[in-house]
Amino acid sequence: MIATFSLWEDRRTPINGMVEPMLSFFLPKTDELDLIDGFHPGSNNVITRIESYKEKKLLSVKTSLVSMLLYPMLKLQNKNATQIFFKIRDFLAVFEWAIRAKKKYDLFIGLESVYTAAGIFLKKLGIVKQVVYYVSDYSPNRYKNKWFNSIYLGLDRFCAKNADFIWDVSSAMQKARIKAGLNKEKSSPVILVPNALFPKQMDPLPLSKTIPFSIVYAGTLTPGNGADIAVQAMPEILDKFPKATLHIFGSNGADQARIKHLIKKNNLEKQVIFHGFIKDTTDITRAINKYQIGVAPYLNITGSHRKYGDATKLRLYTGAGLPIITTDVPPLGRQLQKFGAALITKDDPKALAETTIELFLNKKEYLNMRQKAIEFAKNNTWRNVYDNALRQMR
Repeated sequence: MIATFSLWEDRRTPINGMVEPMLSFFLPKTDELDLIDGFHPGSNNVITRIESYKEKKLLSVKTSLVSMLLYPMLKLQNKNATQIFFKIRDFLAVFEWAIRAKKKYDLFIGLESVYTAAGIFLKKLGIVKQVVYYVSDYSPNRYKNKWFNSIYLGLDRFCAKNADFIWDVSSAMQKARIKAGLNKEKSSPVILVPNALFPKQMDPLPLSKTIPFSIVYAGTLTPGNGADIAVQAMPEILDKFPKATLHIFGSNGADQARIKHLIKKNNLEKQVIFHGFIKDTTDITRAINKYQIGVAPYLNITGSHRKYGDATKLRLYTGAGLPIITTDVPPLGRQLQKFGAALITKDDPKALAETTIELFLNKKEYLNMRQKAIEFAKNNTWRNVYDNALRQMR
């Protein structure tokens, strides 16, 4: 049983808890697999979807009865944020399906703590043999509300102690957990399970087919991810390279409206191009591989989960063969810098502009970084990542 989440807009979007990677890896290896997909707040539906597979084929899609009972409150809270009734829905949906399915499971994988806590109780009831706590997002200061943050940390510690294994997407997570109060001696074994790519997401173009002096930002447009900084850096870049362009791929809504206002304010309508939101992860690579530099200027702000988690956009950039400019916020950025595929800059427009200009001017360094990005991506596959995790669980 896999219990996770995804953002839906008529169909499952790339914003989800490793649904496609886990299905692609585990379906060929299992007789039966059940997926509990709790629609993320902000989706166009709030009713948990349950997919049952047998011998690689989708047998049925059912809806959660608990979700239907909670529907009025879920609909009321259906905004992109942590919502209490959605968490209650997720916890109860696992028990509901265990009762309805009348099966026993060899392995339960729970994305984040609420799902995993439910899986731990299923293990105590003898329904599940082994529980994995799969953590894609962690911060010891996740919420400003101290009471709410204490519950969050308490749930994390409960899962870290009682699951059979912890799958962390970043090595920084366990260090932060221990600093936040987890007793290292009581922790379950931690396995590093970083985000990865499908082979079809590795599609670098020849340099001759890329757009000269082009920069791309692909990802969510919340302020902490730094899209604003990328826009604000453009005037200085244009002073040196008048034909430079910034291409933005991101979500719709208030965040996009904020960025568009910033573009207009700086008279950059011709130099900064919006390409909208791309739902298919393969299409993202094919959309961004025509540009020359990928930027990810994450802000170093209190409570940022990027300090402890992974940075998927950086991996997508490597798959497209893009040299990367980022900040020292995500651990992956420092790893890619050491590997030779990224440059680290400060989280302000002037620093980003100066680093970008220097990279455009230094062709030798640019070509070396491009080659390193392509090299990094080749070994960074989901199959390798999950094979390694299962080997360590034996």
